Amino acid sequence: MLNSHPDLTASVLIGLGWYYLILFAMNMWWTVRSFKHDGEFRNGVPKAAFWSVVTSLLLMTSAYHFTYPPDGFLIQMPLWFKDFFNAYFSNPVLYFLLTIVGLVFMIAAREWWIKPTVAWTLLNLSLLFMGLSLTDYDFRQIVGKPDNVPIVAMLFIVAFFTWIYFTRAVDNDRRIAEGRPLFEQEDNEKVLVWPDLVYTELICMVVLTAVLIFWGIALQAPLEEPASSMKTPNPSKAPWYFLGLQEMLVYFDPWLAGVVLPSIILGGLIAVPYIDFNKRGNGYYSFRERSFAVTTYLFGFLPLWVALIVLGTFLRGPNWNFFGIYEYWDVHKVEAATNKNLSQFFWENLGGIPKGSGPSDILLRESPGILLVIGYFAALPPLLGLTVLRTYFARMGVIRFLVFSNLILWMAILPIKMLLRWSFSLKYIVGIPEYFFNI
Repeated sequence: MLNSHPDLTASVLIGLGWYYLILFAMNMWWTVRSFKHDGEFRNGVPKAAFWSVVTSLLLMTSAYHFTYPPDGFLIQMPLWFKDFFNAYFSNPVLYFLLTIVGLVFMIAAREWWIKPTVAWTLLNLSLLFMGLSLTDYDFRQIVGKPDNVPIVAMLFIVAFFTWIYFTRAVDNDRRIAEGRPLFEQEDNEKVLVWPDLVYTELICMVVLTAVLIFWGIALQAPLEEPASSMKTPNPSKAPWYFLGLQEMLVYFDPWLAGVVLPSIILGGLIAVPYIDFNKRGNGYYSFRERSFAVTTYLFGFLPLWVALIVLGTFLRGPNWNFFGIYEYWDVHKVEAATNKNLSQFFWENLGGIPKGSGPSDILLRESPGILLVIGYFAALPPLLGLTVLRTYFARMGVIRFLVFSNLILWMAILPIKMLLRWSFSLKYIVGIPEYFFNI
Protein backbone atom coordinates (compact mmCIF):
# COMPACT_ATOMS: atom_id res chain seq x y z
CA MET A 1 0.00 0.00 0.00
CA LEU A 2 1.42 3.36 -1.05
CA ASN A 3 1.56 6.03 1.63
CA SER A 4 0.39 9.64 1.29
CA HIS A 5 3.80 10.56 -0.13
CA PRO A 6 4.72 7.51 -2.20
CA ASP A 7 8.34 6.94 -3.00
CA LEU A 8 7.39 5.65 -6.44
CA THR A 9 4.63 6.67 -8.83
CA ALA A 10 4.07 5.98 -12.50
CA SER A 11 5.38 9.42 -13.49
CA VAL A 12 8.50 8.98 -11.35
CA LEU A 13 9.24 5.63 -12.99
CA ILE A 14 8.81 7.11 -16.46
CA GLY A 15 11.18 9.93 -15.58
CA LEU A 16 13.74 7.46 -14.26
CA GLY A 17 13.26 5.39 -17.40
CA TRP A 18 14.37 8.38 -19.47
CA TYR A 19 17.21 8.96 -17.00
CA TYR A 20 18.58 5.44 -17.50
CA LEU A 21 18.01 5.73 -21.25
CA ILE A 22 20.32 8.76 -21.28
CA LEU A 23 22.88 6.76 -19.29
CA PHE A 24 22.50 3.99 -21.88
CA ALA A 25 23.27 6.44 -24.71
CA MET A 26 26.28 7.83 -22.84
CA ASN A 27 27.73 4.38 -22.25
CA MET A 28 26.98 3.30 -25.82
CA TRP A 29 29.21 6.15 -26.96
CA TRP A 30 31.85 5.14 -24.40
CA THR A 31 31.71 1.51 -25.58
CA VAL A 32 32.50 2.59 -29.15
CA ARG A 33 35.28 4.82 -27.88
CA SER A 34 36.70 2.00 -25.75
CA PHE A 35 36.64 -0.40 -28.72
CA LYS A 36 38.69 2.05 -30.76
CA HIS A 37 41.22 3.16 -28.14
CA ASP A 38 41.41 0.84 -25.11
CA GLY A 39 42.62 -2.39 -26.73
CA GLU A 40 42.15 -5.84 -25.23
CA PHE A 41 42.57 -7.78 -22.00
CA ARG A 42 45.35 -10.36 -21.73
CA ASN A 43 43.00 -13.12 -22.88
CA GLY A 44 42.25 -11.26 -26.09
CA VAL A 45 38.77 -10.04 -25.11
CA PRO A 46 38.25 -6.36 -26.01
CA LYS A 47 37.95 -4.09 -23.01
CA ALA A 48 34.88 -2.64 -24.66
CA ALA A 49 33.10 -5.93 -23.89
CA PHE A 50 32.75 -4.90 -20.25
CA TRP A 51 31.17 -1.60 -21.24
CA SER A 52 28.87 -3.35 -23.69
CA VAL A 53 27.54 -5.42 -20.77
CA VAL A 54 27.07 -2.25 -18.68
CA THR A 55 25.29 -0.59 -21.61
CA SER A 56 22.97 -3.58 -22.04
CA LEU A 57 22.11 -3.58 -18.33
CA LEU A 58 21.27 0.13 -18.47
CA LEU A 59 18.98 -0.45 -21.46
CA MET A 60 17.18 -3.26 -19.63
CA THR A 61 16.93 -1.08 -16.52
CA SER A 62 15.37 1.69 -18.58
CA ALA A 63 12.85 -0.71 -20.13
CA TYR A 64 12.01 -2.08 -16.67
CA HIS A 65 11.21 1.44 -15.43
CA PHE A 66 8.99 2.13 -18.44
CA THR A 67 6.98 -1.09 -18.19
CA TYR A 68 6.76 -2.18 -14.52
CA PRO A 69 4.07 -0.75 -12.17
CA PRO A 70 5.06 1.06 -8.94
CA ASP A 71 3.69 -1.70 -6.70
CA GLY A 72 6.43 -4.21 -5.99
CA PHE A 73 9.07 -2.29 -7.95
CA LEU A 74 12.46 -3.76 -7.10
CA ILE A 75 15.11 -1.29 -8.29
CA GLN A 76 15.27 1.33 -5.55
CA MET A 77 17.59 2.45 -2.80
CA PRO A 78 17.55 -0.15 0.02
CA LEU A 79 15.95 0.97 3.26
CA TRP A 80 18.95 -0.16 5.34
CA PHE A 81 21.25 2.04 3.27
CA LYS A 82 19.00 5.08 3.68
CA ASP A 83 18.82 4.55 7.44
CA PHE A 84 22.60 4.13 7.63
CA PHE A 85 23.21 7.23 5.52
CA ASN A 86 20.76 9.34 7.51
CA ALA A 87 22.24 8.19 10.83
CA TYR A 88 25.90 8.86 10.07
CA PHE A 89 26.29 11.22 7.13
CA SER A 90 24.00 13.87 8.60
CA ASN A 91 26.63 14.26 11.33
CA PRO A 92 28.43 17.52 10.44
CA VAL A 93 31.72 16.43 12.04
CA LEU A 94 31.84 13.24 9.97
CA TYR A 95 30.70 15.15 6.88
CA PHE A 96 33.47 17.73 7.19
CA LEU A 97 36.14 15.15 8.01
CA LEU A 98 35.10 13.13 4.96
CA THR A 99 35.52 16.19 2.76
CA ILE A 100 39.06 16.60 4.11
CA VAL A 101 39.80 12.89 3.58
CA GLY A 102 38.36 13.14 0.08
CA LEU A 103 40.60 16.10 -0.72
CA VAL A 104 43.69 14.28 0.55
CA PHE A 105 42.78 11.16 -1.43
CA MET A 106 42.09 13.21 -4.55
CA ILE A 107 45.56 14.75 -4.41
CA ALA A 108 47.42 11.60 -3.37
CA ALA A 109 45.73 9.36 -5.95
CA ARG A 110 45.57 11.92 -8.75
CA GLU A 111 47.54 9.76 -11.18
CA TRP A 112 44.99 6.96 -10.76
CA TRP A 113 41.59 8.65 -10.84
CA ILE A 114 42.39 10.93 -13.78
CA LYS A 115 42.63 7.89 -16.07
CA PRO A 116 39.71 8.09 -18.51
CA THR A 117 38.34 4.66 -17.62
CA VAL A 118 38.54 5.30 -13.88
CA ALA A 119 36.99 8.76 -14.21
CA TRP A 120 34.18 7.38 -16.39
CA THR A 121 33.55 4.61 -13.87
CA LEU A 122 33.33 7.14 -11.03
CA LEU A 123 30.91 9.24 -13.10
CA ASN A 124 28.72 6.20 -13.73
CA LEU A 125 28.73 5.28 -10.04
CA SER A 126 27.72 8.81 -9.05
CA LEU A 127 24.91 8.85 -11.64
CA LEU A 128 23.76 5.40 -10.52
CA PHE A 129 23.73 6.64 -6.92
CA MET A 130 21.65 9.61 -8.05
CA GLY A 131 19.22 7.38 -9.93
CA LEU A 132 18.70 5.02 -7.00
CA SER A 133 18.35 7.96 -4.60
CA LEU A 134 15.64 9.50 -6.77
CA THR A 135 13.41 6.56 -5.85
CA ASP A 136 13.12 8.15 -2.38
CA TYR A 137 10.41 10.80 -2.00
CA ASP A 138 12.25 13.00 0.50
CA PHE A 139 15.43 12.99 -1.60
CA ARG A 140 13.43 14.08 -4.66
CA GLN A 141 11.86 16.90 -2.69
CA ILE A 142 15.32 18.26 -1.91
CA VAL A 143 17.17 17.88 -5.21
CA GLY A 144 14.09 18.57 -7.33
CA LYS A 145 13.51 22.09 -6.02
CA PRO A 146 14.17 24.57 -8.85
CA ASP A 147 16.60 26.41 -6.56
CA ASN A 148 18.60 23.23 -5.94
CA VAL A 149 18.85 21.87 -9.48
CA PRO A 150 21.78 24.17 -10.40
CA ILE A 151 23.61 23.07 -7.25
CA VAL A 152 23.38 19.43 -8.32
CA ALA A 153 24.69 20.46 -11.73
CA MET A 154 27.42 22.52 -10.05
CA LEU A 155 28.77 19.43 -8.29
CA PHE A 156 29.31 17.63 -11.59
CA ILE A 157 30.73 20.77 -13.23
CA VAL A 158 33.22 21.30 -10.38
CA ALA A 159 34.23 17.64 -10.59
CA PHE A 160 34.71 17.89 -14.36
CA PHE A 161 36.93 20.98 -14.26
CA THR A 162 38.91 19.56 -11.33
CA TRP A 163 39.50 16.45 -13.46
CA ILE A 164 40.58 18.64 -16.39
CA TYR A 165 43.11 20.46 -14.21
CA PHE A 166 44.65 17.34 -12.70
CA THR A 167 44.75 15.57 -16.08
CA ARG A 168 46.73 18.42 -17.62
CA ALA A 169 48.86 18.91 -14.50
CA VAL A 170 49.86 15.25 -14.20
CA ASP A 171 50.63 15.11 -17.92
CA ASN A 172 52.86 18.19 -17.71
CA ASP A 173 54.58 16.90 -14.56
CA ARG A 174 55.49 13.74 -16.45
CA ARG A 175 56.69 15.74 -19.42
CA ILE A 176 58.91 17.89 -17.19
CA ALA A 177 60.36 14.80 -15.49
CA GLU A 178 61.10 13.21 -18.88
CA GLY A 179 62.45 16.39 -20.47
CA ARG A 180 59.69 16.60 -23.08
CA PRO A 181 57.94 19.81 -24.20
CA LEU A 182 54.89 20.89 -22.22
CA PHE A 183 51.40 20.23 -23.51
CA GLU A 184 50.89 23.97 -24.02
CA GLN A 185 54.10 24.18 -26.06
CA GLU A 186 53.15 21.33 -28.37
CA ASP A 187 49.65 22.58 -29.09
CA ASN A 188 50.53 26.21 -29.79
CA GLU A 189 49.39 26.63 -33.38
CA LYS A 190 48.12 30.14 -34.08
CA VAL A 191 44.33 30.31 -34.28
CA LEU A 192 42.69 33.29 -35.95
CA VAL A 193 39.93 35.17 -34.16
CA TRP A 194 37.90 35.12 -37.37
CA PRO A 195 36.52 32.66 -38.22
CA ASP A 196 37.81 30.04 -35.74
CA LEU A 197 37.18 31.74 -32.39
CA VAL A 198 34.01 33.56 -33.43
CA TYR A 199 32.43 30.36 -34.78
CA THR A 200 33.26 28.52 -31.57
CA GLU A 201 31.76 31.30 -29.46
CA LEU A 202 28.66 31.38 -31.67
CA ILE A 203 28.10 27.65 -31.25
CA CYS A 204 28.54 27.94 -27.47
CA MET A 205 26.12 30.86 -27.37
CA VAL A 206 23.44 28.94 -29.30
CA VAL A 207 23.85 25.82 -27.14
CA LEU A 208 23.75 27.81 -23.90
CA THR A 209 20.68 29.74 -25.07
CA ALA A 210 18.92 26.47 -25.91
CA VAL A 211 19.78 25.05 -22.48
CA LEU A 212 18.43 28.14 -20.72
CA ILE A 213 15.21 28.06 -22.77
CA PHE A 214 14.69 24.38 -21.98
CA TRP A 215 15.50 25.08 -18.33
CA GLY A 216 12.95 27.91 -18.19
CA ILE A 217 10.25 25.69 -19.73
CA ALA A 218 10.96 22.52 -17.75
CA LEU A 219 11.41 24.09 -14.30
CA GLN A 220 8.99 26.49 -12.71
CA ALA A 221 10.42 29.68 -11.29
CA PRO A 222 11.01 29.21 -7.54
CA LEU A 223 8.53 31.92 -6.56
CA GLU A 224 6.94 31.77 -3.14
CA GLU A 225 3.92 33.44 -1.58
CA PRO A 226 4.03 37.20 -0.93
CA ALA A 227 6.30 38.16 1.93
CA SER A 228 4.64 38.53 5.29
CA SER A 229 6.03 39.77 8.58
CA MET A 230 3.76 37.27 10.32
CA LYS A 231 5.18 34.22 8.57
CA THR A 232 8.77 33.53 7.57
CA PRO A 233 9.99 30.54 5.56
CA ASN A 234 11.36 27.65 7.58
CA PRO A 235 14.14 27.08 6.77
CA SER A 236 14.98 30.58 5.59
CA LYS A 237 17.95 30.14 3.28
CA ALA A 238 20.09 32.56 1.34
CA PRO A 239 20.63 32.04 -2.40
CA TRP A 240 22.91 29.08 -3.06
CA TYR A 241 25.93 31.28 -3.79
CA PHE A 242 25.62 32.83 -0.31
CA LEU A 243 24.98 29.60 1.59
CA GLY A 244 28.66 29.40 2.52
CA LEU A 245 28.42 32.82 4.14
CA GLN A 246 25.14 31.90 5.84
CA GLU A 247 26.78 28.80 7.28
CA MET A 248 29.63 30.96 8.59
CA LEU A 249 27.07 33.12 10.41
CA VAL A 250 26.21 30.09 12.56
CA TYR A 251 29.69 30.13 14.09
CA PHE A 252 30.64 33.83 14.04
CA ASP A 253 28.98 37.15 14.70
CA PRO A 254 27.67 39.05 11.63
CA TRP A 255 30.45 41.65 11.80
CA LEU A 256 33.03 38.88 11.56
CA ALA A 257 31.34 36.39 9.21
CA GLY A 258 29.65 38.96 6.99
CA VAL A 259 32.29 41.70 6.82
CA VAL A 260 35.73 40.74 8.12
CA LEU A 261 36.09 37.22 6.71
CA PRO A 262 34.79 38.06 3.19
CA SER A 263 37.09 41.10 3.14
CA ILE A 264 40.04 38.93 4.14
CA ILE A 265 39.14 36.44 1.39
CA LEU A 266 39.09 39.20 -1.23
CA GLY A 267 42.22 40.84 0.16
CA GLY A 268 44.01 37.50 0.25
CA LEU A 269 43.19 36.77 -3.38
CA ILE A 270 44.44 40.23 -4.33
CA ALA A 271 47.64 39.71 -2.32
CA VAL A 272 48.50 36.32 -3.86
CA PRO A 273 50.56 37.69 -6.80
CA TYR A 274 52.58 39.88 -4.42
CA ILE A 275 53.43 37.20 -1.88
CA ASP A 276 54.06 34.41 -4.39
CA PHE A 277 57.79 33.83 -4.88
CA ASN A 278 57.50 30.69 -7.02
CA LYS A 279 58.40 31.50 -10.63
CA ARG A 280 57.64 28.00 -11.88
CA GLY A 281 54.25 26.66 -12.87
CA ASN A 282 53.08 29.94 -14.42
CA GLY A 283 51.32 29.80 -17.77
CA TYR A 284 50.89 26.04 -17.81
CA TYR A 285 49.25 23.32 -15.77
CA SER A 286 51.45 21.76 -13.08
CA PHE A 287 50.90 20.34 -9.63
CA ARG A 288 54.39 19.37 -8.48
CA GLU A 289 55.76 22.84 -9.17
CA ARG A 290 52.92 24.54 -7.27
CA SER A 291 51.77 21.81 -4.91
CA PHE A 292 51.39 24.01 -1.81
CA ALA A 293 49.53 26.78 -3.64
CA VAL A 294 47.16 24.37 -5.38
CA THR A 295 46.50 22.36 -2.21
CA THR A 296 45.79 25.51 -0.21
CA TYR A 297 43.42 26.82 -2.86
CA LEU A 298 41.60 23.50 -3.15
CA PHE A 299 41.22 23.35 0.63
CA GLY A 300 39.70 26.82 0.67
CA PHE A 301 37.47 26.18 -2.34
CA LEU A 302 36.22 22.59 -1.94
CA PRO A 303 35.83 21.88 1.83
CA LEU A 304 35.38 25.51 2.92
CA TRP A 305 33.10 26.74 0.14
CA VAL A 306 31.56 24.06 -2.09
CA ALA A 307 31.08 21.65 0.82
CA LEU A 308 29.42 24.41 2.88
CA ILE A 309 27.03 25.11 -0.02
CA VAL A 310 26.16 21.41 -0.15
CA LEU A 311 25.79 21.36 3.64
CA GLY A 312 23.44 24.33 3.64
CA THR A 313 21.42 23.03 0.70
CA PHE A 314 20.92 19.34 1.37
CA LEU A 315 21.62 18.82 5.08
CA ARG A 316 20.19 21.98 6.68
CA GLY A 317 16.45 21.76 7.19
CA PRO A 318 13.74 23.43 9.30
CA ASN A 319 14.99 25.37 12.32
CA TRP A 320 18.45 25.04 10.73
CA ASN A 321 18.77 21.51 12.09
CA PHE A 322 20.77 18.80 10.37
CA PHE A 323 18.85 16.17 8.40
CA GLY A 324 19.88 13.20 6.29
CA ILE A 325 19.31 13.39 2.54
CA TYR A 326 16.64 10.66 2.81
CA GLU A 327 15.06 12.07 5.96
CA TYR A 328 11.73 13.86 6.22
CA TRP A 329 12.16 17.53 7.11
CA ASP A 330 10.11 17.64 10.29
CA VAL A 331 9.44 21.23 11.37
CA HIS A 332 8.78 19.97 14.91
CA LYS A 333 12.28 18.55 15.30
CA VAL A 334 14.01 20.49 18.07
CA GLU A 335 17.56 19.99 19.27
CA ALA A 336 18.50 21.57 22.58
CA ALA A 337 21.27 24.13 22.18
CA THR A 338 23.63 24.02 25.15
CA ASN A 339 26.43 26.12 23.71
CA LYS A 340 28.92 27.70 26.10
CA ASN A 341 31.58 30.35 25.76
CA LEU A 342 35.21 29.48 26.36
CA SER A 343 35.18 31.60 29.51
CA GLN A 344 32.39 29.43 30.94
CA PHE A 345 34.33 26.26 30.17
CA PHE A 346 37.44 27.72 31.79
CA TRP A 347 36.01 29.19 35.00
CA GLU A 348 33.33 26.57 35.68
CA ASN A 349 35.08 23.38 34.59
CA LEU A 350 38.73 24.20 35.25
CA GLY A 351 38.45 26.92 37.85
CA GLY A 352 35.80 25.16 39.92
CA ILE A 353 33.66 28.30 40.12
CA PRO A 354 29.91 27.60 40.31
CA LYS A 355 27.84 28.31 37.21
CA GLY A 356 27.02 32.00 36.84
CA SER A 357 29.57 33.06 39.47
CA GLY A 358 32.49 33.90 37.20
CA PRO A 359 34.52 37.12 37.39
CA SER A 360 32.47 40.28 36.96
CA ASP A 361 35.30 42.15 35.24
CA ILE A 362 34.92 41.69 31.48
CA LEU A 363 38.63 41.50 30.63
CA LEU A 364 39.33 39.06 33.45
CA ARG A 365 36.33 36.96 32.53
CA GLU A 366 37.34 36.71 28.88
CA SER A 367 41.09 36.61 29.50
CA PRO A 368 41.43 32.91 28.49
CA GLY A 369 39.90 33.59 25.08
CA ILE A 370 41.74 36.88 24.60
CA LEU A 371 45.09 35.26 25.38
CA LEU A 372 44.27 32.35 23.08
CA VAL A 373 43.39 34.65 20.17
CA ILE A 374 46.50 36.80 20.71
CA GLY A 375 48.66 33.70 20.89
CA TYR A 376 47.05 32.27 17.77
CA PHE A 377 47.74 35.33 15.62
CA ALA A 378 50.92 36.61 17.32
CA ALA A 379 52.83 33.49 18.36
CA LEU A 380 51.97 31.03 15.61
CA PRO A 381 53.39 32.99 12.62
CA PRO A 382 56.97 33.16 13.98
CA LEU A 383 56.66 29.58 15.22
CA LEU A 384 55.62 28.43 11.75
CA GLY A 385 58.43 30.49 10.22
CA LEU A 386 60.99 28.71 12.38
CA THR A 387 59.61 25.20 11.82
CA VAL A 388 57.41 23.80 9.06
CA LEU A 389 57.38 26.97 6.92
CA ARG A 390 60.99 28.08 7.40
CA THR A 391 61.66 27.71 3.65
CA TYR A 392 58.82 30.10 2.90
CA PHE A 393 60.07 32.53 5.53
CA ALA A 394 63.56 32.55 4.00
CA ARG A 395 62.20 33.14 0.48
CA MET A 396 59.49 35.68 1.35
CA GLY A 397 61.05 37.86 3.98
CA VAL A 398 59.36 39.12 7.14
CA ILE A 399 56.54 41.27 5.75
CA ARG A 400 55.36 38.93 3.02
CA PHE A 401 55.59 35.92 5.32
CA LEU A 402 53.51 37.64 8.02
CA VAL A 403 50.82 38.45 5.46
CA PHE A 404 50.95 34.91 4.10
CA SER A 405 50.88 33.17 7.49
CA ASN A 406 48.03 35.33 8.78
CA LEU A 407 45.97 34.53 5.69
CA ILE A 408 46.56 30.83 6.36
CA LEU A 409 45.55 31.26 10.01
CA TRP A 410 42.39 33.17 9.07
CA MET A 411 41.47 30.39 6.64
CA ALA A 412 42.06 27.76 9.32
CA ILE A 413 39.93 29.56 11.91
CA LEU A 414 36.69 28.61 10.13
CA PRO A 415 37.09 24.79 10.28
CA ILE A 416 38.55 25.08 13.79
CA LYS A 417 35.51 27.00 15.03
CA MET A 418 33.12 24.66 13.21
CA LEU A 419 34.66 21.55 14.77
CA LEU A 420 34.70 23.18 18.21
CA ARG A 421 31.00 24.02 17.92
CA TRP A 422 30.02 20.57 16.68
CA SER A 423 32.25 18.62 19.07
CA PHE A 424 32.21 20.69 22.28
CA SER A 425 29.24 23.06 21.79
CA LEU A 426 31.63 26.02 22.01
CA LYS A 427 29.81 29.22 21.14
CA TYR A 428 32.41 32.00 21.41
CA ILE A 429 36.11 32.01 22.12
CA VAL A 430 35.77 35.61 23.25
CA GLY A 431 32.25 36.62 24.24
CA ILE A 432 31.66 40.25 25.16
CA PRO A 433 27.97 40.82 24.40
CA GLU A 434 28.07 44.02 26.48
CA TYR A 435 29.93 45.66 23.58
CA PHE A 436 28.70 43.40 20.76
CA PHE A 437 32.16 41.91 20.37
CA ASN A 438 32.24 38.15 20.00
CA ILE A 439 34.76 35.87 18.31
